[in-house]
Amino acid sequence: MYEVSSGVRSTRNDDGGIVLDVNHGKIFRLNGIGAFIFERIRDRQNEAEIIAEVSHTYGIPDRIVHSDVADFLKSLEHQGLVMVSQGHAYDSQNG
Repeated sequence: MYEVSSGVRSTRNDDGGIVLDVNHGKIFRLNGIGAFIFERIRDRQNEAEIIAEVSHTYGIPDRIVHSDVADFLKSLEHQGLVMVSQGHAYDSQNG
């Protein structure tokens, strides 16, 4: 499971969302689905729950959503915006 890193703030609007990394002075813009996923991370949903919700909400098959969500989460982690929760090993197959 992922969690939002400390020092990261976000907001959502009709166009998507904005994520601010206060510690590093970086701003990131998210499209609608990216903002949707980021909110789910903030709500402490695991990868499997996020995949199911994206698939249901946007009408995209799970098999497509799975790889896209995994890639997006890794990108967020690489940017330091999220991290793997302590005590939760990352497993892209099981969320």
